[in-house]
Amino acid sequence: MFSTITQPLEWFRGRDVTVMGLGLFGGGKGVTEFLVKHGANVTVTDKRTREVLAPSIQELEHLPIRWVLEGHREEDFTRADLVIPNPAVPRNAPLLELARGRGVPLDTEMNLFFKYCPGKICAVTGANGKTTTTSLVGAMAKNEWPSARLGGNLGHSLLPAVEEIRPDDWVVLELSSFQLEDLSVLERRPEVSLVTNLSPNHLDRHGTYSAYCEAKREILKPGPFPNVAVLNGEDPLVRSWGRGSRRAIYFGRSAGVDPRADGAWIREAHAGKAGEVVLCSRGSSTRLFEASKLSLVGKFNVLNAAGAAAAAWAMDVSPGNIARAIEEFRAVEHRLEPVVEIDGVEYLNDSIATTPESTIAALEALGPNAVVICGGSSKGCSFRALGQTMARRARGVVLLGQTAQSIRESIPARAGGPEVRLAATIEDAVAQAREIARPGDRVILSPACPSFDMFINFVERGRKFKEIARRMARSGSGGS
Repeated sequence: MFSTITQPLEWFRGRDVTVMGLGLFGGGKGVTEFLVKHGANVTVTDKRTREVLAPSIQELEHLPIRWVLEGHREEDFTRADLVIPNPAVPRNAPLLELARGRGVPLDTEMNLFFKYCPGKICAVTGANGKTTTTSLVGAMAKNEWPSARLGGNLGHSLLPAVEEIRPDDWVVLELSSFQLEDLSVLERRPEVSLVTNLSPNHLDRHGTYSAYCEAKREILKPGPFPNVAVLNGEDPLVRSWGRGSRRAIYFGRSAGVDPRADGAWIREAHAGKAGEVVLCSRGSSTRLFEASKLSLVGKFNVLNAAGAAAAAWAMDVSPGNIARAIEEFRAVEHRLEPVVEIDGVEYLNDSIATTPESTIAALEALGPNAVVICGGSSKGCSFRALGQTMARRARGVVLLGQTAQSIRESIPARAGGPEVRLAATIEDAVAQAREIARPGDRVILSPACPSFDMFINFVERGRKFKEIARRMARSGSGGS
């Protein structure tokens, strides 16, 4: 569907290019800046209003852009020299089909980056843990090479500065299934590719779990240069993908087996010894760091750190710089982010949790003295396992959004189970969670769903939660 041609950068000068979907999480901003920089006549078109898109428009208002808002016009697709859709735009959208039928080439922000980036790429994908793992790899790489860059689906586009990247520079990217599906038309693949795990996600877009997995597997397809696959050794499907790779290394829990396959493995705490992550290579083991040095909560984050360490090792980051990054790293916003304490109850923002598996991991790490705020719009995922985990690991559950009733029905009725309530708004949800919580508990916003029914994105949702919690703390309730 997308162009395989790499035009010289001079080609863009004077061309009419339509960017479809500006977005509010960087989806169209970077490519727009890139196009204007190289002399294109850019039209940005979006169905949303100027008021809704104001944060993104303000960052681009200094550029000579033609805005078409509150709808799309056919002529912007049929008369363009190039059309670039936002990753969130369905690839079977009628206007994209119309453009293609008229012979107008299509491309994407990430495909353009892969075409023009002269540096080496380490990319991270998976169902859960992508952003934390990518950020950890980036921190490790920057310790080794200050020129290393971090971007991709994190919300920061590197495309506008692609010409500043040198051939020896490393770039660390988070890639979504949408971006990888588009990347299938190109030969280039990352020099190092990390897959954190797999579970059903974005079925509303991909249709089936099999199609979703195949989109993720694109990251491992052989490219023109040697590449390394870094795979979760505890996920049977992900581990099986190593058989088709030129070189595969793994990460996971060693369960006392030493040495394991090449990679980074977690030795669990035993006999008074702290748990640690070790590097296994060619039959020998090297200690990388103690798990206790990682400030992030949850065993799943130790697994994320092990994956990041394996990828960094594949990039030739030294063990010392891997360990230093672990000690210095702090929680990424919206990922089990501590917010405030009120009357002995800790409030945490886990708004990035848009899958049931993410919320399950949060509850396993922080329950059973947890009150979870959950719910949002549907991606077609089952809530059965989430309901069972809530029954075991939550004191209370406050549900809101389109999926509230579905999640409620998934929680088994049992004596001593969590108190379950429904809320109309996020303000109401936080107030009800506060009523349920006791000193020593944690209130966690961990929705298990995207936020499109009530918020623009997970960022707006998380920041609203933090604003409410902090306002409650300031009201004289004894918080800090």
